[in-house]
Amino acid sequence: MTENMKSIVSRALLLVMAVMLPWSSVDAAKPKKVQQTDREYWVSEAYKMARPVLENMAKGELQKNMMTEYSPSFDNRNRKVVFMETFGRLMAGIAPWLSLPDDDTPEGAQRKQLREWALASYKNAVDPASPDYLLWQGAGQALVDAAYVAESFLRAYDSLWLPLDEVTKQRYVKEFTGLRRVDPPYTNWFLFSSVIESFLAKAGAPYDEFRVNTACRKVEEWYVGDGWYADGPVFAFDYYTSYVFHAMYLETLQAMVDAKANTRIDYKKYHARALKRAQKFAIILERFISPEGTFPVIGRSTPYRLAAMQPLALMAWYQTLPAELPNGQVRAALTKVMHRMYDYQDNYNSGGYLTIGFCGKQPETADWYTNNGSLYMTSLAFMPLGLPADHPFWKDEPLPWTQIKAWGGQPFPKDHRWADDPKTPDKW
Repeated sequence: MTENMKSIVSRALLLVMAVMLPWSSVDAAKPKKVQQTDREYWVSEAYKMARPVLENMAKGELQKNMMTEYSPSFDNRNRKVVFMETFGRLMAGIAPWLSLPDDDTPEGAQRKQLREWALASYKNAVDPASPDYLLWQGAGQALVDAAYVAESFLRAYDSLWLPLDEVTKQRYVKEFTGLRRVDPPYTNWFLFSSVIESFLAKAGAPYDEFRVNTACRKVEEWYVGDGWYADGPVFAFDYYTSYVFHAMYLETLQAMVDAKANTRIDYKKYHARALKRAQKFAIILERFISPEGTFPVIGRSTPYRLAAMQPLALMAWYQTLPAELPNGQVRAALTKVMHRMYDYQDNYNSGGYLTIGFCGKQPETADWYTNNGSLYMTSLAFMPLGLPADHPFWKDEPLPWTQIKAWGGQPFPKDHRWADDPKTPDKW
């Protein structure tokens, strides 16, 4: 019998055996796809996003190896802004996760590795001798992304700021202080100044009280009700209430409380009011999520992707979700959005870095200031990973979110305007 004949007979025998076996046995012989938990899925996506950035930057090779992309209408600013945008925005999103203690799980090993890379990257970011020294000088854009670096320190102060050596800490103080040269536009940029200055206050460094308090007063003036802020004197229907306002305002106020700063503003009372507004906005965002896991694509900066969900993620991480939003419901909704965004389209370029687009590669969505470092704001949705794996956010049963209930003929809570608390007068 020839070898070819033997092969044909062997395949025939295998086919007969398969037909004779019960279907359950045949099915059992197939390789099983491992079912991920929601947390395992979140971790896999966060690690995929973070690894190329931090592994390279820890070695001082991000600026050499990153595959960068720029808006077709990108202005004439120094293109090296892409690297601070990438690092600062990524770290602001994953800092809560990296602050968890080490453990022996596969997730714990990934988290520990990322933290080690992050600490080395923080050092390189302010070391003038490093190839990955960031663009702290020059255009005003440095103020924006330095604020995300400062925000990452506020979100993981004990894990990411305190372990840094004193030389590195003093370099950050110097770079942050030097950004006072930037006169911020009359918009959400006021909060970039206040986050940096309030971080300096918390760290025990000299800070500019006027920049903090002016930002607080302007944000109060720009509050338009029901959780929404105007981006400056005129309201714009976009996600900057998500991208910047709620998180950076709350963090500014909390950092000033932590610093025990005694100024005209009562930061604790301001914080309580701002938290209530953020809770209302979290309710709105949850209602934006369709049964299919999509949400409205509105306004500018749409390539920031899941950063639109930041206040909902923030309230979950803070463990301050309103009663209308159980943990299992919020986790199920956000997980569905992640699957819808990351599973159906490729959101990365061939180098493993985020590509410009909202859901996939869509360069036409870019604004004149957009590069693919800007897109790492999407990591802000990962903040609930800062809750331990045994927290109810991860352990509670998944629940249908509001739009599933509403469109499925199920009871769902009504929604009414939340009244804002009276304004808090100055202490003197």
